[in-house]
Amino acid sequence: MSSKTMKIFALAQLALAVFGGTLLLGQKMLQVKGSDTMVNLVQILAEKYMDKNPKQPIAVLGGGSGTGVTGMINGTCEIANTSRDWRQKEIDMAWEKGIRPRFFAVAIDSLSVIVNGKNPLNELTIAQVGAIYRGEVKNWKAVGGPDMKVSLYGRQSNSGTYVFFLEHVLGNKPYTTDMKEMNGNAQIIEGVITDGGGIGYVGVGYIIDQATGKPMKGLKVLNIKKDDKAEAFSPLDKAAVDSGAYPVSRPLWMATSGSPKGTAAGFLAWIVSPEGQKVVEAEGFYPVGGKLMEQNLKNLK
Repeated sequence: MSSKTMKIFALAQLALAVFGGTLLLGQKMLQVKGSDTMVNLVQILAEKYMDKNPKQPIAVLGGGSGTGVTGMINGTCEIANTSRDWRQKEIDMAWEKGIRPRFFAVAIDSLSVIVNGKNPLNELTIAQVGAIYRGEVKNWKAVGGPDMKVSLYGRQSNSGTYVFFLEHVLGNKPYTTDMKEMNGNAQIIEGVITDGGGIGYVGVGYIIDQATGKPMKGLKVLNIKKDDKAEAFSPLDKAAVDSGAYPVSRPLWMATSGSPKGTAAGFLAWIVSPEGQKVVEAEGFYPVGGKLMEQNLKNLK
């Protein structure tokens, strides 16, 4: 997070604590909560939007996708960020409270499987990654790697990334209890860099060093293939993500209750505009297009 973003965020939080979400000039602050995968991206989007619209203050908090959903249902935020689809029971709870979730895809994330940079392994199948995280593979040698114990890093259960990986990679079978549950992407990356046997999964926007445009030093981003007969693709290959050839990609969602109004409407309209999508791309994620963008524009009305 830039120093400018931190200052804006700190000021927003101070104003929220002292004035109950209302600034000195009587301007209500837009509350955005949820996904840790999205928090840095949305903070930067908010910073750039506030540069253009200084009278429309925005506070952005992480805490996990579940935090965003709960915040919207309980009325403590106007926008909920999630890196997974809402569960049907969450939608049902929202409707019971008079909340009518409306969803906006604001970026595409190719979820990236990372290992320590010294690991000679270059690719895995989805089935192999699932077996590793279920605890069925405990030594890298079993999947063509070195004779070394596998050391697992993942997210906590309130994370949308945890849920997405569980559903799409582990086949809805439980994670091994050997997995170290980390608070966010940055902690997973730090763990894998310092652990020769480490493996983790993070959003694509977190693995690129902004100074070099390449993966962070000490990390290796694995190519992933759907099965033994398929070609392996990198999450950094935009064409493979767009075509669906890279098998672990997902939309990142922002949700409102019904049609967005006021600052929420302006902020979301700007995010899905060409200007906002350029920021998404600059932060290492992929822009939204096709039917998802058509849905966005329809939901703004």
